[in-house]
Amino acid sequence: AKPPAPTPKPKPMAANTEDEDPEGVPAHEVERPALTLADVGGLSQVKDRLQVAFLAPMRNPELRKIYGKSLRGGLLLYGPPGCGKTFIARAVAGEIGASFISVGISEVMDLWFGASEKNLSELFELARRQAPCVLFFDEMDALGQRRSQNRNSMMRTLVNQFLTELDSVGADNEGVFVLGATNAPWDVDPALRRPGRFDRTVLVLPPDAPAREEILRYHLRDRPIAGIDLESLVERTDGFSGADLAYLCESATENALMDAVRSGEVRMMGMPDFENALKDVRPSTGPWFDAARSVALFANEGGAYDDLAAYFKNHKGSKGL
Repeated sequence: AKPPAPTPKPKPMAANTEDEDPEGVPAHEVERPALTLADVGGLSQVKDRLQVAFLAPMRNPELRKIYGKSLRGGLLLYGPPGCGKTFIARAVAGEIGASFISVGISEVMDLWFGASEKNLSELFELARRQAPCVLFFDEMDALGQRRSQNRNSMMRTLVNQFLTELDSVGADNEGVFVLGATNAPWDVDPALRRPGRFDRTVLVLPPDAPAREEILRYHLRDRPIAGIDLESLVERTDGFSGADLAYLCESATENALMDAVRSGEVRMMGMPDFENALKDVRPSTGPWFDAARSVALFANEGGAYDDLAAYFKNHKGSKGL
């Protein structure tokens, strides 16, 4: 996923603390993110939700003890693709000074029977050795697919292994903060959404106006520009994901570059380049919102998607939705 609102600050660096498995084979890459939530422009509701569900209790152990607030379980980031769920997960790790391990489906799944479960178990073991650590799973709808809809016995067994790792007895997962990301939380096995597992959710929607402004500034910072009406671009890109905004800047750049090729003269990028780009670039989030709207209206069991329903109520008629 593309960053929702990056600023030109140092990028996360891979840690020099790469662990190894007992046989001496290098384990999964462990990062030490340098960014924090301050590097995420806008998205105040996402930050507030992260503070309430995760960061504030973790930073205040005495108050956590008084109020009996548990940190067990994981947190699921969900929303349309390209809106920066992975970037936010890295920012959470940087915020608490933790190691960061990012896991995609290809790094878990294996054709050999039992190998996928072994891979998953080893990732949790690595995270425990690196604690404090944020263990981030992308594509949770694929890794934790509903067993009732899955006839593949290997995938069903993988979900069972996931449950075993999350429910590890004692303090095995102390200091391991499990985050997941998905475009389709409604496809995640319900058992993984129960208390003590991925029971807390954060809705990550397309960037709001302040975030869109920061993203555009970021992607234009090293390009020859003149006369750019940033306020107009922000207004006209409502509903664009971070990835869409990056593509918009690329398309405008291509337009200026081809002019320079044809004329043999370098010129500045201006609003006409963006006008041309906006004719072709549209928000890619439309299909996701179509599916999500049906879930919010007709499958909001137990209020699991109240935040999504509230968004649709407050954004009737928004561009691209």
